[in-house]
Amino acid sequence: LSDKIRFPSFLRTVPSDFYQTRAMTRLIHQSGWNWIGIIATDDDNGRFALESFGIQAVANSVCIAFKELLPAYLSDRTINGKIDQALEKIVRETRVNVIVVFLRQFHVIRLFRKAIGRNISKIWIASDNWSGAVKISTIPNIKHLGQVVGFAFKSGNMSTFHNFLKNLHSMPVENNKFLSKYNMLMSACAHVNKYDLSKCVSNQSQGSVMYSASNKSQIRREDFLNANIEPGFIHSTELAVLAIAYAIRNQCKERNCKKNPFAFAPWELLEELKKVTLIDDGEEVHFDAKGDINTGYDVLLWKEIDGHMVITYMAEYDLQRDDFFFTDKDNEIEFMNFKKVQSMCSRKCRPGQMKKVSASPHTCCYECVSCPENHYTNQSDMVYCFLCNNRTHWAPVNSSMCYKKTIQYLNWNDWFAILLLVLSNLGIVLVFVISIIFTRHLATPVVKASGGLTVCYIILFCHFFTFVSTGFFIGEPTGFKCNIRQPLFGISFALCISCILIKSLKILLAFSFDPKIQTFLKCLYKPVPIVFICTGIQVLICAVWLTFRSPFVEENSSIQRVIILECNEGSLVAFGIMLGYIAVLAFICFICAFRGRKLPENYNEAKFITFGMLIYFIAWIIFIPVYATTFGKYLPAVEIIVIFISNYGILCCTFLLKCYIILYKQETNTKSAFLKMIYNYSSKSVGSLHVNRVSSDLVCTNPQIPRTDPCSKTGTENNGVNGHCDFHLSGHRMRHGKETLKNTAETTSRRRLSSI
Repeated sequence: LSDKIRFPSFLRTVPSDFYQTRAMTRLIHQSGWNWIGIIATDDDNGRFALESFGIQAVANSVCIAFKELLPAYLSDRTINGKIDQALEKIVRETRVNVIVVFLRQFHVIRLFRKAIGRNISKIWIASDNWSGAVKISTIPNIKHLGQVVGFAFKSGNMSTFHNFLKNLHSMPVENNKFLSKYNMLMSACAHVNKYDLSKCVSNQSQGSVMYSASNKSQIRREDFLNANIEPGFIHSTELAVLAIAYAIRNQCKERNCKKNPFAFAPWELLEELKKVTLIDDGEEVHFDAKGDINTGYDVLLWKEIDGHMVITYMAEYDLQRDDFFFTDKDNEIEFMNFKKVQSMCSRKCRPGQMKKVSASPHTCCYECVSCPENHYTNQSDMVYCFLCNNRTHWAPVNSSMCYKKTIQYLNWNDWFAILLLVLSNLGIVLVFVISIIFTRHLATPVVKASGGLTVCYIILFCHFFTFVSTGFFIGEPTGFKCNIRQPLFGISFALCISCILIKSLKILLAFSFDPKIQTFLKCLYKPVPIVFICTGIQVLICAVWLTFRSPFVEENSSIQRVIILECNEGSLVAFGIMLGYIAVLAFICFICAFRGRKLPENYNEAKFITFGMLIYFIAWIIFIPVYATTFGKYLPAVEIIVIFISNYGILCCTFLLKCYIILYKQETNTKSAFLKMIYNYSSKSVGSLHVNRVSSDLVCTNPQIPRTDPCSKTGTENNGVNGHCDFHLSGHRMRHGKETLKNTAETTSRRRLSSI
């Protein structure tokens, strides 16, 4: 009807049904309902209402569970079956608790009577056709049907119309069929109280009532008329009458309409109507381009008061703002109470969950699934979960918010850090104790044999800084700590291994009896250059590392709930080269010490150096896979433990035995004891070497031995080519060999003691 091409002369003072369906879906949406049923008449009005409501429902995320159409007329034979079918569908759809009804009043009466008989209790949303119908609200036991909330045309000031009703008794009834029928009905129901009056009137018919003029004064029941009028219809009718009156007045201003009834044409009146402006409740209203005056809707609520159903005003629906407005707080509370009723296909997804579409074709039917880890939803019925910022926040499964990650690192007050600090301080104390012992026994052979106080101090100094370097692995990482801890350890340990390498070369040189090896070692043995070169290479490696790819503080967010504050080494290649270089020095030291492992039993330092290097290798070989697979705040502790193992191992193998000899084996810590030990070792070594040389010299080609010698057999047997030649030395020659051996041993022992 709003299409001016099809209906150019149609104007109305009530809103289009489009706004009514929009108001209904708005009410449904705000009440939290999304699964509703519809019952409408099978005619143009009903089908248009279904189509319009369906469009508005989709826009407001409301799904229609079922649609039932009833015949437009009660005379249709199928109407009872259709009503029963609609009620059966309502009963079967247990999740539907809200029914929208686009029916005429006589349809609703029949529908509700059957629904009451089947104990159906729902929320019924009434269209403007029956929302204010008193004869429906007075159906017996209507209160058992549930709640009824309806939309009616907006009402205005009804005082003038109420005055008109009050003065009806003074009007003649001869030519007024409405008033005549009313008087007959009131006469028949004069004995009924006001609550049952409507029921009595509806049960009466004009043919069964006799009008009595003598009772005329008693049958006037103004309260009945006031209660049974529908203010919305009255108000819109008043607006229509006023609009026509104003249009005629405007047309007659310049024309003599009294003398000429045809002073203007109908189309002229139509054009004037379109321009009319009316005052409604203090506001100007006029026809829009579609010929409608959109005054809005009143929202009505059927309430039980004193045991009787009363139609009350609850709110106003504003068409322009598409919202509801309340005149009092109690009405707003009643409106909000609709949310207590559940009418949904699926239960509402809580915060921390999201919708997952099910097999149903309706979008309102879904499953609620929990948000995965590190995702959240902070509202109900979200269609997807938000992702937390994984760098700074986290969320468990089914979370409604993101939680800030706690920052962790190997803190000073951590029990494991305290244990590591105790071990580090114990190592430092051990270094100082060894330094004091060596300083107080500076002149003893053990200290001198260890390379002297200078070399011992350098090695102990390196151990000290190695223990100190572990302190930079504990506590909150900073740029300074990250840059100092690895170079301090690497340079200190490289210097330590370099000094031990010098000691290994010195021992090998002192106790080696092979002239070729001695010549090579004498050329190689340059203590100061070797130490400077070996340590300098490590310094260069660390300098290049710090210059181009220096370590830095990094926030490791790979763990779910925490941020690990750690040092990123900058370049793992440089880190590996630094450790690999120390391993190369340790391997060279191990080889040199291994060659001298069979030194005198009373003092075999090379054997302990070999054992110390083995401890180092085992510790760092284990370190590589453990370091690569460990994560979290205890990752620095892995390297600290390996440093402790290698540092304690070398320190103990290098110095503890010496300290034991100095403190508890003082009889072996004398020059004479050392000379005797070295003399015995040298005698064995030189004797073995001398016998080897004599044997080599006596391997005969044709030895000059008497024929009576047992070794002489045949010419072939005397031939040295065949390899074996037995001989006997004279007593004189044997005595000469012993004297030579003794002199050689004495010379060698003095030289070895001097070398050591």
